[in-house]
Amino acid sequence: MLKTKSIAALKPKAPLEAYSFERRNPKAKDVVIDIKFCGICHSDIHMVRDEWGMGSPFPMVPGHEIAGIVSQVGTGVTKYKIGDRVGVGCMVDSCRECSHCKSDLENYCVKGNTMTYGSIEKDGSGITQGGYSDKIVVNEDFVLKIPDNLPLDKAAPLLCAGITTYSPLRHWKAGPGKKVAVMGLGGLGHMAVKIASAMGADVTVLSRSESKRKDALDLGANNFINTSEENAFEKNALSFDLIINTIAVSDLDMSSYFSLLKLDGTLVSVGAPENALSIHPFSLILMRRNYAGSAIGGIKETQEMLDFCGEHNITPEIEVINAKKINEAFERILTSDVRYRFVIDLATL
Repeated sequence: MLKTKSIAALKPKAPLEAYSFERRNPKAKDVVIDIKFCGICHSDIHMVRDEWGMGSPFPMVPGHEIAGIVSQVGTGVTKYKIGDRVGVGCMVDSCRECSHCKSDLENYCVKGNTMTYGSIEKDGSGITQGGYSDKIVVNEDFVLKIPDNLPLDKAAPLLCAGITTYSPLRHWKAGPGKKVAVMGLGGLGHMAVKIASAMGADVTVLSRSESKRKDALDLGANNFINTSEENAFEKNALSFDLIINTIAVSDLDMSSYFSLLKLDGTLVSVGAPENALSIHPFSLILMRRNYAGSAIGGIKETQEMLDFCGEHNITPEIEVINAKKINEAFERILTSDVRYRFVIDLATL
C-alpha cells in the first residue's frame, strides 16, 4: 500500500485537517501520480458539508482538479511513462459497458461513474479519495495528458472548471455567428468567457456586480450587462442563442434570464445550487426555448479541451495557496473573494 498525506474533512461540516491514509498499490493498468497542484471547486465545499444531502462518506479527501507527474506505472500501462505531465478530473472509472461509455460519454455512465472522491470503487474495495493529497492511483484510461505549454498549477482547474464549460459550449455549437451569454463571472464563468471567445462566439457576461465589468471585458467578453440595472432584461430580450448559467444559487428569477434567449435558444445550467430552482414554463413555451443541464465531459472530450486550451493558450486566473490555508480559502470562496480559482500547492502539505 502507498502511504499518502492529505488534507481531509473527518466529519460533515468539520474544518479540514491533516490526514494520512493508504492508497492501493498500482494494478497492471494503473498510473501513480505525484500530485503537484489541485484546484478548489465550489462542489468540494458542498461535499464536505454534505449540503446536497447525498450522504457524503467520511473521512473525505476532496479535490478533482488534479495536475501532477507520473511516478510509477503498472505492468500493463501503454499510454503513459514515468515523468509525464498528467491530470485527473472528476471521475476515475465507469462501467465501460453501457452505450454512453462506449460513446465516449463516461460522464453520463448509465450505472454511474466512479467520482474522484466520495465514490465506492467498482471492485468494492473502498471509497475514493481525491486530490488534496500528495499522490493518487488511477487507471490509465482516466488520466489526461497536459500540454507542455500549460503550467501545471494553471492546468489543474481545467480538469473541472475548464471541461464543465467547454462541453456545453461545444455541444450547443458556440462559435462564429453565435451570441453567447455567461451568467456569473467566477471560477466557471471566467473559463466560459475565455473558451467561448476562443471559439469565435460573441460573448456577453451577465452579472449583478458592476465591479465585474472591466474584468469581463479584459478576459475576452465583447459585452457586459449589469442585470441589477433597471430594465436590463427588457432592453436585452431575445438577444442570445445560448446562455451558460454558472451561478450556484437558487434565488434566481429564471424567467427573466429565459427572456434573453432568442427563438429556439437554450439556457444550460452547469452550476449546482444547494436548493432547487423555481421555474415557470411560460417563458420557455412562448418562444420554444430550451432549458438544459450539462455535467463535465467524457475522457475523449476532456483531452480535446486540454488540447484546445493548449493551442489557444487558455488558462484560468488562479491564486496558489499553502495547503494549511485551505479552510480560509473555503470561507473566501463563499464570499467570492478569489480571482477566480484557488489552487493548492501540494508541496506544502
